[in-house]
Amino acid sequence: MAKILLLGSGELGKEFVIAAQRIGQTIIAVDNYENAPAMQVAHGFEVINMLDGSELDRIIAKHSPDFIVPEIEAIRTERFYDYEKQGITVVPSAKAANFTMNRKAIRDLAAKELGLKTANYRYATSASELQKAVEEVGIPCVVKPLMSSSGKGQSTIKSQEDIGKAWNYAVEGSRGDVVEVIVETFVKFNSEITLLTVTQNNNPTLFCAPIGHRQERGDYQESWQPARISDKDLFEAQDMAEKVTEALGGAGLFGVEFFLADDGVYFSELSPRPHDTGMVTLAGTQNFNEFELHLRAILSLPIFEITLEKNGASAVILASENSTNPTFDGLEKIAALPKTDFRIFGKPTSRPYRRMGVSLVNDTLETPIEEVVEKAKSAANLVTIKY
Repeated sequence: MAKILLLGSGELGKEFVIAAQRIGQTIIAVDNYENAPAMQVAHGFEVINMLDGSELDRIIAKHSPDFIVPEIEAIRTERFYDYEKQGITVVPSAKAANFTMNRKAIRDLAAKELGLKTANYRYATSASELQKAVEEVGIPCVVKPLMSSSGKGQSTIKSQEDIGKAWNYAVEGSRGDVVEVIVETFVKFNSEITLLTVTQNNNPTLFCAPIGHRQERGDYQESWQPARISDKDLFEAQDMAEKVTEALGGAGLFGVEFFLADDGVYFSELSPRPHDTGMVTLAGTQNFNEFELHLRAILSLPIFEITLEKNGASAVILASENSTNPTFDGLEKIAALPKTDFRIFGKPTSRPYRRMGVSLVNDTLETPIEEVVEKAKSAANLVTIKY
């Protein structure tokens, strides 16, 4: 039985803990607030500021975990190299966690070192540098904090008047202590996909069927599996995903994001952990969901294959107000629907646009995926949040 220290305890962490509990692992869930979703199902928990290196050192010494599993970006990840030297396995690796917690490192690795196709980009550490960067990449362009999650701080610049607002919004949405943004040429893409990529210690890298998704404010609203993609584009995306995950090292599940455009596939971003769009796998679309795959890869349990079993879709249930005790109506309505399930994450507070739950729908592989997505959206709309 392994002891796993989970750094970040949101809804993705909660599902990971459930997967780990099912095969007898011990989990300590960590976050910066009490009663976070994963804490509700873990063996123990700690509430600390994960950007405080001394606090991280303290709980590592206290719990002596076999594995450290990051679930969020705002962590003092440079400490991970020392933990690896102590014999603790950082998932998927200290290098992967460091590079992907900061968009600058992962983008430069992909574009400059590996030569993957990406949008033209620049960096900026001030409003004046952002102005210069926008002039170089052109309008329209997308601005993102180097450290953020769930689309926080991300915006599209469509005119000169947007530049100042984009800088302020990016600073507000930035996580950690890095005040820097990446500015990207807007790629005229036809669709976006997430390619869940599973690296194994002693077995080949495996890929899940591609997941399509729609975003608003930089955060996903619906996701579906499988996404439509040509064999050529899928091969190209898999090749890119294998190159970048191999360069980062370690075992685990990576969420690798791509734009599909008329002129081919563009690498966008990468998360070294289960991906929010991958919640669709909770609908039973695969033989293992993304959380089970992440866990098995971490523990070096061999994964022979990943098979697509059904078409599926997820749609988010969003809050619209601030509350310290949100409750939910309509669960009996969503529960009565065929081939439909849901998750309520158990977050103790709500705020506008905070993801509080998700609907999950599956159907046969012959059912048009558009129908499945519409069913998921309709199901999510049946749930109302009371504040």
